[in-house]
Amino acid sequence: EMPYWQRAAWLFGLFGVDVPGERIVELMPVAYGPQWDDERIAPVEEVVPGVHVLELWHGPTSAFKDLALQCMPVFFSEAISMQQAAGTLADDFLVLVATSGDTGKAALAGFADRAHTGIVVFYPAEGVSAIQRAQMVTQRGENVGVFGVRGNFDDCQNAVKAAFNDEAFNAELHDAHGLLLSSANSINWGRLLPQVAYYASAYADMVASGGVVAGDPIDVCVPTGNFGNILAGWYAREIGVPISRLLCASNENKVLADFIGSGTYDISAREFVTTPSPSMDILISSNLERLLYHLAGPESVREWMASLASEKRFRVDRDTFGRMREVFLGDWVSNDESLAVIRRVWDETGYLLDPHTAVAWEVAER
Repeated sequence: EMPYWQRAAWLFGLFGVDVPGERIVELMPVAYGPQWDDERIAPVEEVVPGVHVLELWHGPTSAFKDLALQCMPVFFSEAISMQQAAGTLADDFLVLVATSGDTGKAALAGFADRAHTGIVVFYPAEGVSAIQRAQMVTQRGENVGVFGVRGNFDDCQNAVKAAFNDEAFNAELHDAHGLLLSSANSINWGRLLPQVAYYASAYADMVASGGVVAGDPIDVCVPTGNFGNILAGWYAREIGVPISRLLCASNENKVLADFIGSGTYDISAREFVTTPSPSMDILISSNLERLLYHLAGPESVREWMASLASEKRFRVDRDTFGRMREVFLGDWVSNDESLAVIRRVWDETGYLLDPHTAVAWEVAER
């Protein structure tokens, strides 16, 4: 019976967010307020019997990242204000973002003119849709910057990570400008926690509508490139949302589907492919490292990530692979197949899938 903002506030309280509970309740309606075109925020639609679509495009930029990036900047700015008022922080923050399209505009919209922060977005100059590029480069705000990069998303992401790891650069940024670096990408836990909320909310809505009996498990199919969205589903499962299997749906950049099927992550001879689902056009999936950390521990993950950096591949051990396969399945969809799915579902149901959801629909049907 709770509205979406109240569900999210309740979940934030469970995770011990460093903002007082009463303040969480005050801030959450700011994140999930009139800027959304549906008061349900993330409604669930049963398109055909037994198949539900979680609609994550009702935010101000029409990207699913709005679910996190209308929320995270509000709490980020609040936390800075709290620490500065307490005298434990004297600096402001520069937020660096690498985007394959949707994160960039959503982050810019969330952080624009937000107190104590600046934001700089890097996107692949030839790797985002025309609409996404136009959304980003026309963003208004006194604290925003947007740069097109000659390269793909992985190049942008690697550059941002290198900036975080460059001690000399960080020291100069702090000493000369009074700035500390942070991120609005999913390497920041503040991005993932709001995403956990919509899995819990979706299940509650399905129970309320009679789509599922409370306690009965559901399978969730997630189109994913950087593994953040599906990892949020895994966290939701870990805290008790009745999710049975998580289906990882890849486009032609199918490194994740191949990994889930084989236990080997290999980009050594893999070519980057431009697809109709550009937000999934990624070969180095950052959040997979998080899952492997939970399944195998820090030492194994350190070894595997070192192998990925030096040899462009790694293989997990049999135990880790088995534990992953207890929950995750993966498959991929070609460019032509994804477009055909959009046409077929429209003809059969009158429901229009976006190219990313179309990838998930096809994998779920299989």
